Amino acid sequence: MTVSPLPLSSLFTLGSRRARFLVERNIYVYRRTWIVILSGFFEPLFYLGSIGFGLGALVGTVSGPGGQQISYQLFVGPALLASAAMNGAIAEGTFNFFFKLRYNKTFDAILSTPLSAGDVAVGELIWALIRGGIYAIAFLLVMAVLGLVVSPWVLLSLPAALLIGFAFGAVAMAATSFMRTWQDFDLVNLVILPMFLFSGTFYPIDAYPGAIRIVVQLTPLYQGVDLLRSLAVGHLDGALLVHVAYLAIMGIVGLWVVSRRLDKLLLK
Repeated sequence: MTVSPLPLSSLFTLGSRRARFLVERNIYVYRRTWIVILSGFFEPLFYLGSIGFGLGALVGTVSGPGGQQISYQLFVGPALLASAAMNGAIAEGTFNFFFKLRYNKTFDAILSTPLSAGDVAVGELIWALIRGGIYAIAFLLVMAVLGLVVSPWVLLSLPAALLIGFAFGAVAMAATSFMRTWQDFDLVNLVILPMFLFSGTFYPIDAYPGAIRIVVQLTPLYQGVDLLRSLAVGHLDGALLVHVAYLAIMGIVGLWVVSRRLDKLLLK
């Protein structure tokens, strides 16, 4: 069968309307196991409670965006929000996507309908964004209850969290399309865990030597962490545009790659 990859121009509009059928399918599947989706929200919440408030009582204040002194809880909270958005998107873009692609053959069945491989890629990514968005909304509400909302710019944290989910979800799906066995997922943890620990999540990157600091600043999670932290405290500068562009390009490239990979794997 002729391969027909999703046109690059379609990536900016997130594909066709037919992709919504993939979202409806996922909602139908999860309607009885919704607790599985909500479970991913609790991990960053536990980190916020144990490290943000537990350890934070000993730390006091730290240097935040623009050099202003902020509470340790406010420093950690937006970073964990970024991590929650990342984890939600990656969970859908790796394990669940791999099962549908390699074992359940869900996508093979879907392609017997008028939907294309590009629709599959877009629909699955939208579902990953929905899951990440649920985590983001819930976490923002928790931050508000705990008194960690100090700037009206924090409202932009929700679309920013969705952008983080878009970037990580698309790249996760693209990487998963190259995986052949469950053992390959050890590599996912090998990448995600160090990013979570060393991307300025729990302490300022000024603690690193110069060369290591530059490497950390180039990681995608740091881009998301600094973006959300700046919005949370109301510090707006040109660096935010760099973060947005970085994450948007990352997501667009990932979506383009996975659409081509699905064409190759499913339409061969």
